[in-house]
Amino acid sequence: MRRKDKEIVDLQDIESIIAKAQVCRLALSDQGQPYVIPMSFGYCSGVFYFHSANQGRKIEILRKNPLVCVELDIGVTPVPGDGPCEWGMRFQSVAAMGEAVFIEDLEEKKKALDLIMARYTESWPPFPEASLKNTTVFAVNTREMTGKQSGQPG
Repeated sequence: MRRKDKEIVDLQDIESIIAKAQVCRLALSDQGQPYVIPMSFGYCSGVFYFHSANQGRKIEILRKNPLVCVELDIGVTPVPGDGPCEWGMRFQSVAAMGEAVFIEDLEEKKKALDLIMARYTESWPPFPEASLKNTTVFAVNTREMTGKQSGQPG
């Protein structure tokens, strides 16, 4: 990171940002063409979890190239400046590089989906087995994760 004064290196601080984020962006590469999509997610111990339909562009890309980047941000607020090129942005963000791995085992799928659901609600009904079979679930095992902060959190 070029601006070391903005870098967040403490894993606990990074995971605090992840805990507060509602949406993350998943960046994929399709034969050199970038593709970024917002997604709901779950997280535990350096692993992000996602769900998807069994077919579609995202799944096709991941099957060809499982290398991804995950980005999350919180507290995004413009900071006015005296001139148009002097404005800034207050935020905290996390970027993680990793590899997507498809989860096939139904019990592991359920655990991943429980992590996703727990992020957004306190209770949910059990997942029907047919739904588990008809949902693609994948994990992104992070190999590098960095945080960045600009301005004071607000």
